[in-house]
Amino acid sequence: MENNPSESIQNNVWGTKVVADLSLKYGVKKFVMVSTDKAVNPTNVMGCSKRICEIYVQALDKAEKEGKIHGTTQFVTTRFGNVLGSNGSVIPLFERQIKAGGPVTVTDPNIIRFFMLIPEACKLVLEAGTKGNGGEIFVFDMGKPVKIADLAKRMIRLSGAKNIEIEYTGLRAGEKLYEEVLNDQEGTLPSFNPKIRIAKVREYDYEQVNTDVMELVSISHTYDDMNIVRKMKQIVPEFKSKNSVYSELD
Repeated sequence: MENNPSESIQNNVWGTKVVADLSLKYGVKKFVMVSTDKAVNPTNVMGCSKRICEIYVQALDKAEKEGKIHGTTQFVTTRFGNVLGSNGSVIPLFERQIKAGGPVTVTDPNIIRFFMLIPEACKLVLEAGTKGNGGEIFVFDMGKPVKIADLAKRMIRLSGAKNIEIEYTGLRAGEKLYEEVLNDQEGTLPSFNPKIRIAKVREYDYEQVNTDVMELVSISHTYDDMNIVRKMKQIVPEFKSKNSVYSELD
């Protein structure tokens, strides 16, 4: 997405808006938006696109509750980190690299990430979706972060393979050493589950958010990367690019 911000908008933002609007129109009882810890103080296009999705569905829920929009759908957001073994996660990649005789590629020796298991992620999403009343951003307790280099070393050791090297490739565009589940301006409230907290986030006016999102979608069809990201930063001022061509916009 860092290389194709237009697709991040057309898939993530526009896709979320379309499904959310249709849920409202056709009386869907519950809408669960699955977000990411990368949406917090985003440093890359993907994280910012997910933060915009969070803002849109939360503003929609608020407008509905205030009677500005007619509907009965409850919009709930869940925010968590990496799921072990899911598509695009490091474990399948490391397995392939070990099987091929290495090297196992890690971006930085100090990079850390939060992980949870697929059944755990599914259970928490279902619980948040079932018990949420709409408008919440549920933050999952991800436990302690894991050093990716340690994970790679452990997998090499457990595989029994010999002479597998770890190659450090450098942080990718937009990548940060650690992820956060809350930004500096956010606190949390307890919920029905000690492993799930409710983030206290800034509230947005739906009319303004809808206008901004429609403008962003329109700009995305120009495929002008700089203008697209400029508008994203306007919507999400805490989006500061890291190790990226978009840093000049900050």
